[in-house]
Amino acid sequence: MAELNKLRAISYLAPNLFHFYNAVVAYVGRILGVETQLHQGECDPLQDPLLIKNQLDLAFICGLPLIQYCQVVPNQLQVLVAPVMKATRYQNQPIYFSDVIVNAASGLTKFEDLALKSFCYNDLGSNSGYNLVCDRLIQSEHSKNFFSQAIQSGSHQRSIEWVVNRRVDCAAIDSVVLEQEIRHFPELSHQLRVVQVLGPSPIPPLVVAQHLGASLIEQLQLALLQPDAELQAVMEEVGVQRFAVVELEEYKVLAENFSSRTREFL
Repeated sequence: MAELNKLRAISYLAPNLFHFYNAVVAYVGRILGVETQLHQGECDPLQDPLLIKNQLDLAFICGLPLIQYCQVVPNQLQVLVAPVMKATRYQNQPIYFSDVIVNAASGLTKFEDLALKSFCYNDLGSNSGYNLVCDRLIQSEHSKNFFSQAIQSGSHQRSIEWVVNRRVDCAAIDSVVLEQEIRHFPELSHQLRVVQVLGPSPIPPLVVAQHLGASLIEQLQLALLQPDAELQAVMEEVGVQRFAVVELEEYKVLAENFSSRTREFL
């Protein structure tokens, strides 16, 4: 620990919760007595040179790219904790959902209504935005051309905006991200309708680089299981009840549902 001068962290998750991730990293810095630096990832984690070169200490990352990365680069990252959301739907477990949304002014009320409609997704590596939708179509034996078109938006927030503006008919959004957007913009609750809930899936975790060492990693994990009042206040604000210990093994189900068939389905 004496050699750790700065804790380098990154978030590959939606930026509307960046202040929460920043509070988590700041808390860890207070516990360790070190400077911290968190920045928003600007590329696919599977292609990020900072991650590939093992130059990061902590990362907030979706479970699907995490598993894919660990299959290629084993023994670099370790799952530290994952948030447990307060809302009843999360059943006091570290899970989340994919909410399939449409414009509330549309006549679309169920998933089957989306046939031959336009769909947008944040990126091809997204479990909630893309993978779960493809899996739903495959499991229901829908044809590959179920949607009239599928467009990449680049982010969950842009997908929400496109549905509101009726640029596309529907999108699948990480439930935690959607709930946070509605906190910021309450009018969205009247502008959007959820027509299908997919999941649950294991929620995106906080991972740690194993180069920090077992003793320091254990200290970080124990600290996050007992957050101080400052971090608890931010957790309350964004609807996080607590952090839970999770294992990498729990995220392998995401890779099992992801295949070349799924990736190319839309």
